[in-house]
Amino acid sequence: MPSTTRRPRAALAMAPAAAAAVLGGRELAALEEVCDLAPPPVLDDLATDRARAVLAGTELLVTGWGCPPLDEAVLARAPSLRAVVHTAGSVRGHITEACWERGVEVSSAAAANAVPVAEYTVAMILLSGKRVLEQAREYRAGADREGWLRTPGHVGNYRRTVGILSASMTGRRVAELLRPHDLAVLLHDPFVSAAEAAALGAEAVGLRELFERSDTVTVHTPLLEATRGLVGRELLEAMRHDAVLVNTARGAVVDQEALVRAVSEGRIRAVLDVTEPDVLPPGHPLWACEGALITPHVAGSQGNEWRRLAAQAVAEAGRWASGAGFAHPVLRERMPFLA
Repeated sequence: MPSTTRRPRAALAMAPAAAAAVLGGRELAALEEVCDLAPPPVLDDLATDRARAVLAGTELLVTGWGCPPLDEAVLARAPSLRAVVHTAGSVRGHITEACWERGVEVSSAAAANAVPVAEYTVAMILLSGKRVLEQAREYRAGADREGWLRTPGHVGNYRRTVGILSASMTGRRVAELLRPHDLAVLLHDPFVSAAEAAALGAEAVGLRELFERSDTVTVHTPLLEATRGLVGRELLEAMRHDAVLVNTARGAVVDQEALVRAVSEGRIRAVLDVTEPDVLPPGHPLWACEGALITPHVAGSQGNEWRRLAAQAVAEAGRWASGAGFAHPVLRERMPFLA
């Protein structure tokens, strides 16, 4: 029996490179099964004559990295627009107050993007607990492997304590992935009760206590005015000697000057997938810190992980077209707390 689901008119709005990376032929075909998708090229400038013509009848916009802001002027060109499905995480760059005033429904792939970030985080927690980076460096330098029985007792992951800063989507996923390991998990989030933390497999603690008790602290709080520089000198100084700070959230959540001091002095180690500025200039003192592992913002979805983002976007478009509503909606009232 043929489907009675109406096929809404849809268009892609993002940087061409983002569309090419995230939406392959299979994903585009799947979108076309549930939507009347505007033909290429993808819209990356919403003020052109072609964009005006496409937007005039668009009901559903599938967005991605590089999508221009959907402000009042754009919405005036898209009188039928009722929903946005974002193929990436944060929608801060393009969802405006005008969208909420219009009543546009919004979905994002933040939950899908949280998966690889959490996987990266857990991998780094376990590798840093074994001091893999340091031991690999010493091994390459010709260290004597006969002394392995003299490994210090604090090296390893048995009954280490991991502190999670913020029960964001990623923070919650990290807690879930840590469950099979012999680790104690602490959580600080002022909006999460002790009972909710316990349900996540964690003990709710205060902010300073999180840093004092943890062997590894992993940062998952969004960058807000209230969280800018949240992890400052006092918290870093409260960390145990040789403790590890993992940051996959935003660089500016951590006081970079205080971090450089703590790592360069050898008091703590750091695994940083994000920094402030986001790309460290040559000669930045963090590059010279042996206790810092700096990766180029690779924790989020990359390569074949983009397929997960696309799959969620296709599923969301299908749900909306069928009238079922989004499974991963972005709520207006939550926007001030989102990354």
